[in-house]
Amino acid sequence: MALAGVAGAVPARFLALLGGSASTRYYTGLAPWQGVSPEGEVGPFSAEMGGSNRGEQVMVGVLRRPAGLFLLAAGCLFAGGASAQAMFSLFVATKDEIAARMVALADPKSGETVIDLGSGDGRLVIRSAKDRPGVRGVGVDIDAKLVGDATANSDAEGVSDRVRFMQQNVFDADLSKVDVIYMWLFPELMRLLRPKILREARPGTRVVSQMFDMGDWQSDRSDEQQDTVRLWVVPAKVQGNWQWTLTLPNGRRASYAAVVEQQFQKSDAAVRVGKERRATRMFVLRGDEVTFSLTIPLPGLPNQDHEFTGKVRGNVITGTVKLRRDYDADTNSYKFIELPWRAVRSTQTSYFAPTGLPTPTVLP
Repeated sequence: MALAGVAGAVPARFLALLGGSASTRYYTGLAPWQGVSPEGEVGPFSAEMGGSNRGEQVMVGVLRRPAGLFLLAAGCLFAGGASAQAMFSLFVATKDEIAARMVALADPKSGETVIDLGSGDGRLVIRSAKDRPGVRGVGVDIDAKLVGDATANSDAEGVSDRVRFMQQNVFDADLSKVDVIYMWLFPELMRLLRPKILREARPGTRVVSQMFDMGDWQSDRSDEQQDTVRLWVVPAKVQGNWQWTLTLPNGRRASYAAVVEQQFQKSDAAVRVGKERRATRMFVLRGDEVTFSLTIPLPGLPNQDHEFTGKVRGNVITGTVKLRRDYDADTNSYKFIELPWRAVRSTQTSYFAPTGLPTPTVLP
């Protein structure tokens, strides 16, 4: 697997992996970076600006080793996806033990397709196909030699009928038809790929990486060992206005207007029925599956408890809602009535319509 990208906060163990030391310096057309020495001290790397007669920023990265200089990247243009991937692209193979943990955490199933962004020698795609019957895989890398090596390795492992490797920029890879995305890239490149993943990958797609995270997008699961392996589940897009109507057990109808706020997989909602507004509880979004609870007065049913469960399909959520009814002393539990639930996203909402003043209470 290729470790590639824009070197930002570089862990000391990665410097050790490449044979670097506290004297490691980077020269870049970007702002000074922060680095971590093997002793754990944080300090800025030096920065220099270079440019061509076209005004392009020219990047030169040098890793100082005990014996000589190791050229990381030169002449990379900071102008779009191609240059973003080319900056400081180098191949460091994923350890077999870590590759096994990444595949285990992704847990690809028969009939699913995995893709490795920066596939290197192809070991993650090959292991997924070899260890998981029926799994297909794609690897993309900008290095033609590594693509050839990965193809040869797939032939040797007997999985070439289910995997393929191509020379391609990771920003051009098709993520719309895959179920698992592997990547081990520098943090900045992972951050640059994050919008592409969230836009193109289907809800429920699993993203697995090691060592580095995805910034504000927190992982859903992780395998915390010496080298952390993390998994993210691409969430459905639920932010916005939603509305639905339920026919209640008393025969009356209730119209709901909800405003959902979303930050990656973390979501919450405020719901209005009539003049009453309440906040949802325990709002959970995992892929295209959504669950939440709500207690709100309904026509003829004060403080009605709801438990919603549904699947998001674009601008529609379909599922069921359980309404809690009377307490059953014989079973020592509450009775529930389950109703079909269908919510539709809308550009308009009655949530913000005027509420008016409460009706005055008439004292006897």
